[in-house]
Amino acid sequence: MSASRTKFYLDKQNAKWLGVCSGIADYTGMDSTLVRVGVALLTLVTSGWVLIAYIVMACVAEKKPLGLYDSADDERFWQGVRTNPTRSTAEVRSKFRDIDRRLADIEVMYTSRNSRLADEIDSLR
Repeated sequence: MSASRTKFYLDKQNAKWLGVCSGIADYTGMDSTLVRVGVALLTLVTSGWVLIAYIVMACVAEKKPLGLYDSADDERFWQGVRTNPTRSTAEVRSKFRDIDRRLADIEVMYTSRNSRLADEIDSLR
């Protein structure tokens, strides 16, 4: 995949206007409606400065590539990486440790001397 999954993109597919709010929502994993309400409130509070920043972001940011995420789980994973990379790394390590432990259990079961199983196999011959 040539597109970076940790980069901010404009989300034109879910956009209402220019895709900045939906891009922020995609980047952070928040609900896009909350982001839009927050931007509207900040625009009123800052006398329009947020609107100027919104337009600048729309001009500067790239459009989100189609098929950036393979699945919804993939999307949630990358949103977690962007918000807290250390936690995501720990989760991946934990999953690998669990897989390694399960493989070791299978190996022990497969290589151990199970006399009852051996007797059953001999009786089938």
